[in-house]
Amino acid sequence: MNHSEIEQLARRLAAGELTVADFARHFAHPGIADVGEAQLDLDRSRRCGFPEVVFAPGKTTAALEKIFRTLIANGVDVLATRVSPEQVVELAPKFPAAVYNPVGRTFRIPLSREDADARDRAPAAAGRVVVVTAGTSDLPVAEEARETALWTGAQVHTIQDVGVAGPHRLAANLGVLRGADAIVVVAGMEGALPSVVGGYVACPVIAVPTSVGYGASFGGLAALLGMLNSCAANVTVVNIDAGFKGGYIAGLIARNAARRCGPA
Repeated sequence: MNHSEIEQLARRLAAGELTVADFARHFAHPGIADVGEAQLDLDRSRRCGFPEVVFAPGKTTAALEKIFRTLIANGVDVLATRVSPEQVVELAPKFPAAVYNPVGRTFRIPLSREDADARDRAPAAAGRVVVVTAGTSDLPVAEEARETALWTGAQVHTIQDVGVAGPHRLAANLGVLRGADAIVVVAGMEGALPSVVGGYVACPVIAVPTSVGYGASFGGLAALLGMLNSCAANVTVVNIDAGFKGGYIAGLIARNAARRCGPA
């Protein structure tokens, strides 16, 4: 840890953004945990705002169990993405507090209240995120985004099935959209919905193209290109089917907005 990073931590401690226990933990370990199959980045929360998230495909359940237990031991509210039902069958009995979302394929292990109190963790500012889906077929990606945003501590509201084929459905939810710090819009087909949403709101819109659509959608490429070419200046785009990335970015934006606004 260099001099500048130490000064930044000290400022956060003085401002009340870090507890004494949090400050001390930054110097108590080197920031890396070697669990054999993985080198866990225990310092990521300090550097990047949130802890490391586990991508489950390609990992054995034994490896996932070791990773989860190490993260929990270091005070991390675990989030794993793209977890298969077969992996859950083995993992769920070992982590009774875990919550599996079979639609979004996320596996989350929240810290117990006792663990959180023992680590003297200060409550994080939340912020408000809205996740919008164009159609029901986009729901798996939207659920991944929703679960990720919840993991960041954001307050999350979901608006489903409001695609451009029925624009009046979107208009009926403008009050919710305008109260958001960040909006995640998940859409396939031609990917037009983020542009429409962007034209109504004064916050960042994170567009997530999905692979939903007929042949000329090219597995989401048509939606991706449509979103990249959005005329709405507040729309930014992540990769095809990348619900996690959309939810993570929205969570960062919402938390930082809440911190700047202070207590409600």
